[in-house]
This record gives sequence, structure tokens and C-alpha cells, in this order.
Amino acid sequence: MSEDEWRQRLTPQQFRVLREKGTDRPFEGEYTHPVYSGMFRCAGCGAALFSSESQFDSGSGWPSFSAPLDAERVELREDTSHNMVRIEVTCRSCGGHLGHLFDDGPMETGQRWCINSTSLELDSST
Repeated sequence: MSEDEWRQRLTPQQFRVLREKGTDRPFEGEYTHPVYSGMFRCAGCGAALFSSESQFDSGSGWPSFSAPLDAERVELREDTSHNMVRIEVTCRSCGGHLGHLFDDGPMETGQRWCINSTSLELDSST
């Protein structure tokens, strides 16, 4: 899909986050706190990415998960923007920017998948 097609399909905020690697403001995203039940899908393409069962409240201001549904559904890339070294998380299906992976999670994986609410859509039917 071309960037123009993405621009027509997504809201301006979704385009900024998913296609231009933007970030939600902390604590302003809809899914920041783990009070939802269901499957979190990519807002760009609908791919199933995270289960609400793996979500936890990290206090970071962004939705946090201990692991994706399947490691094959996401791609990890080194991100050296903003004078930092981080691991960027993208949707393997559409390439949309989801957020970042950190190794400071409290759960059994020790990982914190810090994902923008704008990159997600909740499917509560699952």
C-alpha cells in the first residue's frame, strides 16, 4: 500500500504513529491501563498481536505487555533515534510502528512491550 493509501485509510494520529514512527503522549492513550479483555490487533492491518492476558500496568503511560501472541507477528529493529538505543517493535504484516521493547518487565518474561494505544484496536469478541 502506498503512503497516500495509508493516509486515506488511517486517522491522522494513526498515520503519524504507524507510518511516521510517532509516539502517543504518555497516559493519554485509550489502552494505557489493563482493564480490557480481548485481543489487541494492529490498527493498520488488523493482525492479532497481543492478548489482554499479557497486559500489565507498567506505570509508564503506555500499554505494556509481557509478550506478543506470537514472536512471528512482530519484527524487532534497532532504533537509535532521539540519542537513545532502543528496540523498535513493528507489525510484521504491514510494517506499522507499534512501540518499543524493553528488558525491565516485572513478569516472567522480564520484557516490557511498550506499545502505542494508537497502534492498537481492541477486539473484545475473542
